[in-house]
Amino acid sequence: MKNLIQSVLILISVLIAAKGAEEVIYAQVGERVILKPPAVDKYKYMYWRFGSPQGIQLAWRNYLSGNGIDKENKFAWSGSSLVISNIEQNNFGTYYCVTSDPPSDNLAAKQVKLVKLNVTNPSSPLLPGESLSLACSVEDSQGDQKPNIYWQTPNGQKIKNILVKHVTSQHNGKWTCVVKNGENEKHTQISVKVLGELLCMHKYHYSSFPLYLDLSPAFSSTQYTSNSSRITIPCSFAPDITWEHFKAKDIQEVYWQFSPKIPSGVISGGPQRLFTLSLQDSMKWNVNQHTDLKTQDPKKGDLSLTRKLGKEEDRGDYECIMKFKGGKILNRTVRVEVLQIISSPRPELISGQPLNLTCSTGNQLPSDVQLKWSPPKQSSLSPPIPDPHPAKLTIPQVHTGDEGEWECTLWQGSKQLTSAVITLKIEPKLSVWMLVIICSAAVVVILILILIFIFYRRRQRKMRHLRHRLCQCKNPKPKGFYRT
Repeated sequence: MKNLIQSVLILISVLIAAKGAEEVIYAQVGERVILKPPAVDKYKYMYWRFGSPQGIQLAWRNYLSGNGIDKENKFAWSGSSLVISNIEQNNFGTYYCVTSDPPSDNLAAKQVKLVKLNVTNPSSPLLPGESLSLACSVEDSQGDQKPNIYWQTPNGQKIKNILVKHVTSQHNGKWTCVVKNGENEKHTQISVKVLGELLCMHKYHYSSFPLYLDLSPAFSSTQYTSNSSRITIPCSFAPDITWEHFKAKDIQEVYWQFSPKIPSGVISGGPQRLFTLSLQDSMKWNVNQHTDLKTQDPKKGDLSLTRKLGKEEDRGDYECIMKFKGGKILNRTVRVEVLQIISSPRPELISGQPLNLTCSTGNQLPSDVQLKWSPPKQSSLSPPIPDPHPAKLTIPQVHTGDEGEWECTLWQGSKQLTSAVITLKIEPKLSVWMLVIICSAAVVVILILILIFIFYRRRQRKMRHLRHRLCQCKNPKPKGFYRT
């Protein structure tokens, strides 16, 4: 009886000690967790048990480095910590780490509660316009203090419940479920895929960040190019998205169409389909309209169009379109603007002539886009070009120092968008070549006159010689008729 009472008292002391050292760990099925032992200086024996301090023994070890482990239930030692791999439903519950130091039977215990965390994840990627529902909860904590649960969106916002009736591509990315209980925090990330995400170079030739396909009406971005710069019309989807995701949403058609920029007053013939993608195993582009724009490898998710240099006829709107069963459409429009330098009267001039240079895309530039001129170093442009640089430069009289490459560049902050170049040729008023030409012309004229004079003199001599022969007859006959 005395031994029984002593055992009960020891058990009660262990439970009280364990309750004071309770730790809560939240985990999902299939995860891996590490249960840490209590902080004790010395112990001779350590036991990990499940359910109660005297419950199912999972692992033990002693000061002689002896140990045992229940490997059938996926338990393992990591130092003095207990590792549970690939958690199953029956692994959730309360674990006890009991340490003892015989012969005094001084016991220390730590209670670790493994609580199931339930996080729902969309079963498949979403199209813009579909609904998104996410849930994050823990199983009944049986009277313990309930944790604070909230979500963090991909852009860092904190919200409680997730029910989005119409998703957009802004919902694409990593969502984090945060379970907070005192100082204990559990972060669980899930990935929400919205198939509208495109990786495009937004507006500016040298900068790129994500843009998005979305339902109509299509958003428009601007791409600048020139006959001195490469043209890239971007359209591609994120690396973690594959064509299988699109096919799962019953994609029907993928194509590019182009609406050229036409002068005002001219009736447009409507958009022209340039390329149509074969969605079969070949995944090749079929050409619908003759163009020298080059397609990329669609198997890698790159639907962009490129060419080494831009052309004036590239101006217009390019639309990348994906059509799905049920009439859903994902599309984005890329507006192409072509920067040009126009010389008036012409690029070939004579020193002293006036010159007007105009740099323009044909449309007004956005307020955050600046234009800068770069004349040849030896240029006579005076006074210096004012800031901001004007679109039109006027030089009353050009000089030979103005000859060379004149560059007009578009900038957005510190980023260069595109540039155009024109080469001027300036001849001096009386150049060496002009002197050579004038002298050569004079020599030719003199030679022609000399030849004419010589020909005339020779003709005169010939006529005199002929007359002299006619007058030297030995027996001249009298005039009249004679009988023969």
